[in-house]
Amino acid sequence: LAAVFTNFVLGSLAVLIVGLIARELFGPRVSERSMVLMCLFPGSFVLSFAYTEALLITLAGGCMWFLLKRQWLLAGILAAIGTATRPNGIALIAACAAAAFFAIRERREWKALIAPLLAPIGFLGFQFWLGHHTGERGVWFRVQTEAWGEGTSFGLTAIRRTYKAVIHPLTSPTNTITAVSVLALGMLLYFLWKHRLPALFNAYIAVIVLLMLLPSTVTARPRFVYTAFPLLIAAAVWFERSERHEREWWPYVVGACSAGLVGLTALYGVYGAIP
Repeated sequence: LAAVFTNFVLGSLAVLIVGLIARELFGPRVSERSMVLMCLFPGSFVLSFAYTEALLITLAGGCMWFLLKRQWLLAGILAAIGTATRPNGIALIAACAAAAFFAIRERREWKALIAPLLAPIGFLGFQFWLGHHTGERGVWFRVQTEAWGEGTSFGLTAIRRTYKAVIHPLTSPTNTITAVSVLALGMLLYFLWKHRLPALFNAYIAVIVLLMLLPSTVTARPRFVYTAFPLLIAAAVWFERSERHEREWWPYVVGACSAGLVGLTALYGVYGAIP
């Protein structure tokens, strides 16, 4: 109960922070649609799980907000905490590095380096603590390979499972979820290409997507796509600022996301598919 309540609060904060970022960049209408997508995108089911995505998204959103405001110390502190929450939190290092690069190139703002220098501390600190606690340096990486059987496929696992889902539809919940995740990711990347975001968001998205497709076991999942939440802002921009006939798709998108959220939650509950 404590974990679920904590994620309920963090999920609310995550939606609010994404809305604030979208309003800062594109105005209130895009902000509204971004928050709706944050609530209804199928990957948002993870906000009611005892998982760490809610914490990471809240910290990542706060970090990006401070990067936009050039509050380098606060951004670095939130990034450092964020990289300690889960492995793909290291995407915040890339976001901080991208923001610092352009701040130095355009304004010679060398203090921007504070953020990328602080960002890795959380991940490195967790690894150090875990090694000290277990008496084995690098034990986290051994757990991934020996306990989870994890390896690298560079996206081949996602492609193979998507192909199987098309050839043999509805025979494997895992393959179906992977195929839908790959399709959703492709659409969101198209929206990002049509409506570019600042470089720090693109850097964060790139690392999240890379870490999602890299493994050979757990590959594309709705919750991983959801973690790349700036993609939802790009989608909101597309549905708000495109031609009228394209904007009219918005009610159908809301309906599809709602149905997907209910269906995905039921799929996990009934079949016990790995989320």
